[in-house]
Amino acid sequence: MIIVLRLGHRIERDKRTTTHVSLVARAFLADEVIITGERDEHALETVRKIAENWGGTFKTTYEKNWQPVVKRFKEKGFALVHLTMYGLPLPEVLAEIKKNANLLIIVGGEKVPSGIYKQADFNVSVTFQPHSEIAALAVFLDRYRGNLEAYTKNFGGQLRIVPMKSGKKVISAGKSR
Repeated sequence: MIIVLRLGHRIERDKRTTTHVSLVARAFLADEVIITGERDEHALETVRKIAENWGGTFKTTYEKNWQPVVKRFKEKGFALVHLTMYGLPLPEVLAEIKKNANLLIIVGGEKVPSGIYKQADFNVSVTFQPHSEIAALAVFLDRYRGNLEAYTKNFGGQLRIVPMKSGKKVISAGKSR
């Protein structure tokens, strides 16, 4: 099971970023995103509607504080993977991380508290240059899962992309758009 913990959501500053973190998590086969910080019903509902239309069992939930979330998943035996540009290079730790079937992947929002760095089993970097949490999550999940499954999984949704060399086509309940 893969759960993504989005730290410190701020409604005005992070609305698109948090939504995009959730979309990447879903598309790359995470099971759930837990958003902490300010409660944002619009962001939660946007992701719920996408999951409803495009299928799958992805969940998005809210908890005010990150500490109980980290404690709960640590007690359940999940490996805590904190994505940070200050961590160890992903290629050096990926094999060790892959030994864990259950991950709590932590991505920042506001300044990441030092407790996250201390409690994480893995502080992991996809690059040592400034980048977004969206990019870090996409790269990490792609490397952890391998990208083939994201292309072949049938989410069972009402909407489905038809791959094309040119143009775009979406199938909706037996009709194309």
